[in-house]
Formats: sequence, C-alpha cells, structure tokens
Amino acid sequence: MQPDVDSSTDEGTRSAAQKAEAVRTSLGERDGVVVAFSGGVDSSVVAALARDALGDRAVACTARSETLPESELDEARRVAEEIGIRHEVVEFSELDNPDFVANDGDRCYHCRTMRLGRMYETARELDIDTVCDGTNASDPGEGHRPGLRAVEELEVFSPLLAHDVTKDDVRAIADDYDLSVADKPSMACLSSRIPTGLEVTEERLTRVEKAERVLRTWGFSQFRVRDHDGLARIEVSRDELEAALDIDFVEAARDHLTDLGFDHVTLDMHGYKTGSVSPEDDEGERTESGDEPLVEDVFSTEYPTGE
Repeated sequence: MQPDVDSSTDEGTRSAAQKAEAVRTSLGERDGVVVAFSGGVDSSVVAALARDALGDRAVACTARSETLPESELDEARRVAEEIGIRHEVVEFSELDNPDFVANDGDRCYHCRTMRLGRMYETARELDIDTVCDGTNASDPGEGHRPGLRAVEELEVFSPLLAHDVTKDDVRAIADDYDLSVADKPSMACLSSRIPTGLEVTEERLTRVEKAERVLRTWGFSQFRVRDHDGLARIEVSRDELEAALDIDFVEAARDHLTDLGFDHVTLDMHGYKTGSVSPEDDEGERTESGDEPLVEDVFSTEYPTGE
C-alpha cells in the first residue's frame, strides 16, 4: 500500500514524495525486479517501492556470506516481512576470490561483482530481467567508490539514483512508509573493519563479528571494532564515548575481546569515523587519508579524526 504523503514541494524542486512516485512508475514499467537487499534503509525503500509497483513480481534477495553479520541477515528477513515482499537468500563466499582476500583498494569492486552476480543468477531462475540496487543520488559524490563501478559494468538498475533520490529523500520516504529502519545507521560489511593491505580471512571476520556483538549487547548503536592484525580498536560515536569509559564496560570489553583472540584492546578517543581503515566499503564508508594502510601505526596522526 502506498503511504499517504504530502506531495508539496519547494519552488523548482521535486519533493521526496514526488520522486518516490517517479521511482514507482519506472519500476512498474518492468516485468519484474530482483532487489539487491541488505535490509538497510536504501534497499528497503527500493523494496517497498517495488512491492507497490509490481506486487509479487518484486523480489528482495539477500546474499549471505562471511562478511555479512548474522544479525544483519536476521534483520533483512524481518524487514522484508515488514514490507510484505518475497525474500530470497542466496549464498556465496568472497573468500573464494584471491583479489578480494588481498584487500586492496578495489576490494569492494570484487565483492560487489560477486554479490550482484548471484542476484542475476536468481533473477534468471525467476524469469526476471531486471536487478536493481539501493544506490542513491548522494552516493556518487562520496569519493572512492569502486563498488559503483561494478554496478555500472553489470548494468544494474539504480532507481533512486536515476530519479535523483538523495539520502535525505530516502529517509523521508522510509518515514512515509513507516519503515522500522528509517533511522538505521549504515552497517557496512565486516571486511570494512580490516585495514587495507591486511588479508581478509574468516578468522578475522568472525572475531570482529563476535566483538561487535559485545558492544551491541551493551546498548551501543553507532560503533565499529577495527581489527589491526590482533589489536582491536573500538570506535563509538561521540555521544556514546562516556558510556564506553564506564569501568564495567571497559573490563567486559577487554575480557571478551581478549577471549576472542585479540592481543590488545583499545578505545579510539576520536570516536566513530566511517571508513577509518580503508578507502571505502560496501556501504560507501570512506577515509580522507588516502590509500595507505594503517596497519603499521594504528595511532598515526594521519588517520581521520571524525572532524
């Protein structure tokens, strides 16, 4: 069901509601779509608009791999049910690709190519021609984004980008649909926690996922645990730094993360900063410090401070 939204607009500017209607119309002209679905706000908005436009010919598809936290897969299932869209889960492993494992500046290109390839396989099985994703109009201007190159090369349809739906518009549309993920922070794949130049391994991905589960249990909402080859660097948002300095949490984090195999556990006093160990990741996280890895000197003054 389409939300009841205010279609008013500033002079010369389309409102989020008008852009949403344009997206629904363009999706409705297709015989069906498979939505690359993470359960984040961007792909959830595309899924909701596609469900309105195409009914049962709209399918959300989530690719399960070692880089996807199990909690995020559960969240994707829940949000797909909330939207009322058919949800398919497929599996693949980025670790099968040595170029991905090497973790260079094009890691996300290799990941996105594999992930979207599985989407196209699913689309063929369902006799659907179109695969679409949640790239929005704010994404191309956010620096080094090799993942977008994969989207272009595979000719994935990005309806939010095509109709100038910005990140602010996305959240407004999500609010109009009353989606539970309307205010959900970005949640990039687990490989984004491993500094560029340090190999992505199942062991590192697993301990990062378990480490972040500890922070989630303690009630933190915007955080990362960066794995600097055995040194865990915990980042939390500035408004949660005080909670991170609580002695009970400090002791719990130290003990749990040490048990997971980390040699040292640190708290980054600069706070949470997207992409602070790599040029970018699957959700567009990026760093302003260039392509140099941060493994050798974790506390280098060169890495972003979140200003």
